Amino acid sequence: MPALLKRFARDKAALLGAGLLGLLVIAAIFAPWLAPHPGDVTDFHIERRLQAPAAAALFGTDRMGSDIFSRLIFGARITLMLAAIAVGSALLIGVPIGLVAGYYKNWVSDALMRVAEIFLAVPQIVLAIAIAQTLGPSIENVILALSLTYWPFWARLVYAETRSMRNEVFIESAVALGASPWRVIVLHILPNIASPIIVRTSIGMGATILTAATLGFLGLGAPPPTPEWGRMIAESREYLPEAWWYALAPGIAIFLTVLGFNLFGDGLRDILDPRTRRSV
Repeated sequence: MPALLKRFARDKAALLGAGLLGLLVIAAIFAPWLAPHPGDVTDFHIERRLQAPAAAALFGTDRMGSDIFSRLIFGARITLMLAAIAVGSALLIGVPIGLVAGYYKNWVSDALMRVAEIFLAVPQIVLAIAIAQTLGPSIENVILALSLTYWPFWARLVYAETRSMRNEVFIESAVALGASPWRVIVLHILPNIASPIIVRTSIGMGATILTAATLGFLGLGAPPPTPEWGRMIAESREYLPEAWWYALAPGIAIFLTVLGFNLFGDGLRDILDPRTRRSV
């Protein structure tokens, strides 16, 4: 473990990603104390609408006079919650399917992977929009749409890793000693393929957040006045370019969050998989 931490500490890009994610988590946890105007998440102040960035409102105010910086901080909670629950649900669906399809060689495994390939054949954003549009705008429906969109990526990854691991000597030895299939899968295969799952999860968080922001931009995400970053950008369109800060602040927040997850995921990949480690 110390060697892994030292290797991670030498990766400046990974440290930058970890720092960005750390700031996001801190903002999400301590939002009521960090936000200068916590009441602006739901309160309106028409007399202060569309004010440029200043000391009283660091990132300016929106169309209803609410402090954009405060809404961004509370929006971090929505962003992390959406991504964490959606990715967790996708893992709960995709990992077992990948393990079963990869270990067993029968028509069931083939059918499971054919279903995953059907989902993968549709562009991610198109599938997410179609599901969210069908279900209607709400946080719960966004989570469901994202889960159904991304589970095949984990299923395909785990399927490939399990197929490769299936023919290892220690797996064949466990089978020869009488270990049941589920014991082999849970105690021998899953722990040995955890590294690529962890890496894919970190990078998948970034992709999920970007897709969630797109759904919010299209009006398919959390309903107002929920401080959702994608919706904030959508609301700013009619005030551009005069109120440039209105779209810039949530846009930068989305960019830095996705960048943080991607850099952190790349760093984990380089540490956990020496075959793909970048030369320094």
